[in-house]
Amino acid sequence: MPAITTNTAANSAVRYLNINSQQETSALSKLSSGSRITSASDDAAGLAISTRISSDITTLQQAATNAAQATSILQTADGGASNISDILARMKSLASESASGTVSDSSRGYINSEFTQLKGEIDSIASGTRYSSQSLLDGSSVFSSGVSVLVGSTAADTITITLSSLTASSLGVTSLGVDTLANATAALTALDSAIDTVSSARAEIGAQESRFNFSADSISTQTQNLQSANSAIKDVDIAAEQATLSSAEVKTQAAVSAETAANQMPQYLLKLLG
Repeated sequence: MPAITTNTAANSAVRYLNINSQQETSALSKLSSGSRITSASDDAAGLAISTRISSDITTLQQAATNAAQATSILQTADGGASNISDILARMKSLASESASGTVSDSSRGYINSEFTQLKGEIDSIASGTRYSSQSLLDGSSVFSSGVSVLVGSTAADTITITLSSLTASSLGVTSLGVDTLANATAALTALDSAIDTVSSARAEIGAQESRFNFSADSISTQTQNLQSANSAIKDVDIAAEQATLSSAEVKTQAAVSAETAANQMPQYLLKLLG
């Protein structure tokens, strides 16, 4: 029934104009942000899952940094242990020279001078091998008792770094000397034991480093998979959203035209009174 007091057609056109305008605004927001979920109402469950996945991704990225730092610590420690191993090899060579009956006592004194200096250098390297101001090989740092490194997204995902003390005292070479034939002979046996200790420590360092390398690879794979999963939940489908935007733009224009026509209708009815 035509009426001039209530413009039902105009009200209907305005209602659809608002609906179409909201669709257009939503589509523009998703396209500009690149995200399918720009508000919780878009997908409440998807938003909750995506937030949790994003949190795991951030944690794993930090875990990758942790693993890299742990590897650097182990490489630093292995470098120092390698130097100590070289020193022990030189000390054994000196002990072997001094243990020979062809060497005079005076010559043994000269050999012992170098031998003593090398013992001091072992302690220097043990304390001087540092990471972040902490000595790694003298037993004074937290690494001597074990340090847990987080390499995952939960508190249970840890690997422990443990570094042995490689000082002259811990290697049992502090009291050694090669100033006499008897001392040089005894030193040979003690140095063999010290070399075995350093080799064992280096093997343990290498095993830990290998574990961190595999852990880093695993973290990288997990991060990639989680990013892919998060993308499937959150990222906008550009083609589909562009189609939605185009449709909303056309319907918005149609609603505007309908609103204009509806506003003119009462004027047409008034002409009937003339």
